[in-house]
Amino acid sequence: MRAYERLLNYVRINTTSREDSDTVPTTARQFDLAKVLVEEMKALGIADARVDEHCYVYGSIPASPGYEDKTCIGFIAHLDTAPDFCGENVKPQVIREYDGGEVALGNSGKTLSPEKFPHLKELKGRTLITTDGTTLLGADDKAGVAEIMTLAEELLRGGQKHGRICIGFTPDEEVGGGAALLDIPAFGAQFAYTADGGCEREIEYENFNACSASFTIKGVNIHPGDSKDKMVNAALVAMEINGLLPAAETPAHTEGYEGFFHLTGMKGTVEEAELHYIIRDHSGAHFEARQEMLRHIEKTLNEKYGAGTVVLSIRQQYRNMAEKLQSCMHLIDFAKESIRELGLEPDISPVRGGTDGAQLSYRGLPCPNLGTGGYAYHGPYEHITAEGMDTAVQVMHGIVRRYAEREI
Repeated sequence: MRAYERLLNYVRINTTSREDSDTVPTTARQFDLAKVLVEEMKALGIADARVDEHCYVYGSIPASPGYEDKTCIGFIAHLDTAPDFCGENVKPQVIREYDGGEVALGNSGKTLSPEKFPHLKELKGRTLITTDGTTLLGADDKAGVAEIMTLAEELLRGGQKHGRICIGFTPDEEVGGGAALLDIPAFGAQFAYTADGGCEREIEYENFNACSASFTIKGVNIHPGDSKDKMVNAALVAMEINGLLPAAETPAHTEGYEGFFHLTGMKGTVEEAELHYIIRDHSGAHFEARQEMLRHIEKTLNEKYGAGTVVLSIRQQYRNMAEKLQSCMHLIDFAKESIRELGLEPDISPVRGGTDGAQLSYRGLPCPNLGTGGYAYHGPYEHITAEGMDTAVQVMHGIVRRYAEREI
């Protein structure tokens, strides 16, 4: 079965995660896909396939005879889809021999256009898979899941020699918790790759340092007719806080290695207000400086309006995996070689976000990220091609072959 055929099956299963849940997984529906995958893995011949109580799926393919001492590598993808847009009742459109032009997304009134997505012209002649405009597609990251399952099926047919291969599927990546409870010793790999990127030529091993930050503002609410020198309007203080941040350092004004402050939510009255941000930067030093700026704002406004007026809370999310991968760059070299072997040039760029691989690298499992062939994730314009997915599988095969042929 080709990877895109698996994708079409998987995207019909709703696995959206939730930001506001404290359970693991954050939504029980992620088990629906996990159980399907375990049964499929067992049918392929993966005898140790299982899902644990937290919705982490594990399985492994034994080494080819005579290759038991080769480096054990793993491949990981995530089960959940982003809560940013509807992930229920996904009805994918399959356009064969795509002509490179505009595509109407069902009856939604939305159009996938080369004017907005110039790379579409490069996909001409392929089998294009889109949404119907009412949901996301779920290629992030069910494409990665499908590609790993296809790799497993093809390895189990025999013919390609390999060391032991470990497979893992995680919940809740989209809400920042995906790698937290992966049992690394039980997973069993010395090194791994996440399949959770974009273009099939993509290799990512640098990502943002990330945290979330929230300001809670307590106001002093007094009748406006008698409020001179007494009222503290919490909503206005919230506006003041945001005004103290550099206006040009937002996602809409930055690219590449440039970091940002991103206001993700706000609400407020005279009595009380809240601001919610995510903070990102590739540079560890700049990342710490951004957090210090927030602390300084908290201190300054409490001095101005009174102690306890502004309360800042910062929650660390993930760190830049680059520093953990510097000692094992064979992971990157083998991926580059595998892509070039297919007549393509690797696309290496810093991730303006994070992956399970970032957390896993800091937990002791070095884990860069590979492209899956998808584009425009997390919304109705999400799309992917069957051929891009085939290429992603071939890249994985190339990596497996190199670890079987070389000593690390």
